[in-house]
Amino acid sequence: MLRKGKKDTKPKSILEEEQMQSPFRTIIQHLCENKVAMGSAIIFIVIFLMCFILPIWMKQDLNFQDPTQKNIAPGFSFLSVPKELKNNAKEIEAGPTFGIGIDNDGVVYEWGTLTDRLKQIPADMGKVVDIAVGQDHVLAMNEEGELFTWGYNRMNLNRIPSEVQGKKVKSIAAGYQVSIVVLEDGSLVTWGNENAVDIVASKAKDENVKLVRTNISTGLALTEDGRLIPLAKRETAFDAVPDEIQGRIQDFAMTDKTVFALLDDGTLASWGGNDYNIQKIPEGVDGHVVSISAGRNHVTALLDDGTVASWGGNNNKQCKVPSGVKNIQRVSSRYYQNYAIDEDGNVTTWGLKGYLFGTDNMGRSVALRMLKGGQMTMTVGFVSVIISLIIGIIVGGIAGYYAGKVDILLMRVAEVVGSLPFIPLALILSALIGNKVSEVGRIIMIMVILGILSWPGVAYMVRAQVLAERQKEFVTAAKALGVRERNIIFRHIVPNVMTIIIVNATLSFATCMLTESGLSFLGFGVSEPIPSWGNMLNDCRSSEVISQFWWRWIFPSIALALCTISINLFGDGLRKAVDPKSSER
Repeated sequence: MLRKGKKDTKPKSILEEEQMQSPFRTIIQHLCENKVAMGSAIIFIVIFLMCFILPIWMKQDLNFQDPTQKNIAPGFSFLSVPKELKNNAKEIEAGPTFGIGIDNDGVVYEWGTLTDRLKQIPADMGKVVDIAVGQDHVLAMNEEGELFTWGYNRMNLNRIPSEVQGKKVKSIAAGYQVSIVVLEDGSLVTWGNENAVDIVASKAKDENVKLVRTNISTGLALTEDGRLIPLAKRETAFDAVPDEIQGRIQDFAMTDKTVFALLDDGTLASWGGNDYNIQKIPEGVDGHVVSISAGRNHVTALLDDGTVASWGGNNNKQCKVPSGVKNIQRVSSRYYQNYAIDEDGNVTTWGLKGYLFGTDNMGRSVALRMLKGGQMTMTVGFVSVIISLIIGIIVGGIAGYYAGKVDILLMRVAEVVGSLPFIPLALILSALIGNKVSEVGRIIMIMVILGILSWPGVAYMVRAQVLAERQKEFVTAAKALGVRERNIIFRHIVPNVMTIIIVNATLSFATCMLTESGLSFLGFGVSEPIPSWGNMLNDCRSSEVISQFWWRWIFPSIALALCTISINLFGDGLRKAVDPKSSER
């Protein structure tokens, strides 16, 4: 009680509280005094709001896959350029999860999520003047034209071919497990995993090649006379170079599905795919481009006024150029990272910094999938509880009010339904139906079956409460007034036992969530690509994942445990608030 702005700390008996406030307020007061229950309620509400509100802004394509981003540990170091390089940079190249840069003194720097082999930078390289970065290896050249490589060392990728040694090098490039060198005479030398990337050096035979650019599947060569030569053995969409631009190309860039060519008048030509409407060049860009670079699904252009423009896919904010970027002399975009170096050597970065909870084996963000998975798991649990409550209240109310033969019949039906095991039944139905229903249909089936098989417990509880209430005076008065029996049951008796029903519903909600997660974990519930906490754990059953990729199972497990435990603790606290003597029994 509050009196004149001060809290009345004098304890009051139950009789005094009932005289001063309603039963509902008494329940709320007792519940608020239970710190465990209130803390659990706050935890569950936070998880619930995160799962249902954050996906509105943090959108995710359920079919998204990216092999270059798979099994990445949690962290935000992809763009953490060392302070020694940040104001003295000459060139920076990005890998899928890391960056490599050289300063004006020829010193090499690394940052981001690096493998052990990538950390082994060769000693005594001298002054490095050029670098090229592949999926998980680096190729570097010093001022004397000597080549160095480190990182992935299979398929002879770590061995410089004899054809290159002792010869002058014009430019270098690196792709997915492949290294490419353009010699002074314009010929190409490639080595590495020929099965990983479709690049054939003989396609540019007898051509005076200036430079080579690659994406994750193939590459193109630009000749000194401004022509593009496709290097793929098989025909691809990149081969369709417009005839009218051959001989006018100054520079070019490749995304996964599109090629952009910079012509001699500063305009851009493009061909290939048009995902993310990438071929729509922003206003004010065409005709003012100085150089161009590209990542997996976006393009970055350096303009003649020293500013930068990016467009295309923006799922990792790779097109969100920071305000105030000016006097830029060099831009580099690879994968989902961007680097801009101004005339003083200062570095500006934007794009993918890392992942809060890492990525899974498909390159998908674990954090985003946890949000969608929690949404699915809680939706299944909530709908199942609603179905079980509706059936349980109807059956229990009728059985408790009419008693006698009606009660016996309905309770025998409840015992039969209660004896049916849910998980074996769901496994059988899933095996019989298989792929005959859509994924949405499978989810609806799980919710309906779980709700239908969960109502007997609710019915027993409602029946017991109605049996006790039906003998009270307000029921007798309602009968005397001629109120219909169905109205007496559902408008007068059931509302009086609703608090007990709510307590049971909170506990049943946690049980339904665990059941759905268990079913998905066994592979018979919600299936890919739709996430749930259960099928996220299903992908982590191997010892390799448990030991090496711990983030894939630790975070979903914690979320599921926090959610279910908090619901149970809140339900237990609510039960004690409704019936304080229950803890004594």
